[in-house]
Amino acid sequence: SCQEPRGIGKLSPVSSSSFLVSSEASTLDDTCKSVGASKKDIGYDYCIKFFQADNASATADKRGLVVIATKITRGEAANTRKRIDALKASMMDKKVSGRLFDCRMHYTATLKWMEAAAEGIKSGNLQEAKTNLTGVILGTDTCEERFRELGV
Repeated sequence: SCQEPRGIGKLSPVSSSSFLVSSEASTLDDTCKSVGASKKDIGYDYCIKFFQADNASATADKRGLVVIATKITRGEAANTRKRIDALKASMMDKKVSGRLFDCRMHYTATLKWMEAAAEGIKSGNLQEAKTNLTGVILGTDTCEERFRELGV
């Protein structure tokens, strides 16, 4: 089945971007097989579905896939931040509203980290890109964890 990872956003593939920076995978199929084997919460089918959002992924090399994953994920982060804003506007529960405020800050930072990662990729500084992608993962995971603590 092609189930998406659960949570407020759909940024799980950013961990595949981080994985890609250091993997030996060279094609979309190889990449998604590697991601599926190492990231059980993402899986092969979801990886393929994620990359299908950009037609260039079918023929992209490893670096191209990282660029595509970063671009798609930046769009998802921006969409998630908009959803957080909409939820905050209608939220009466102060605890949930506080978590949404925290998540908005994390997703704002995520957009900055994604931009820095994209710059690192363009300049060939893959270590810088990986460091920024790790920040994205930690920030979005923190957001998810804060909601799990509330039982939401």
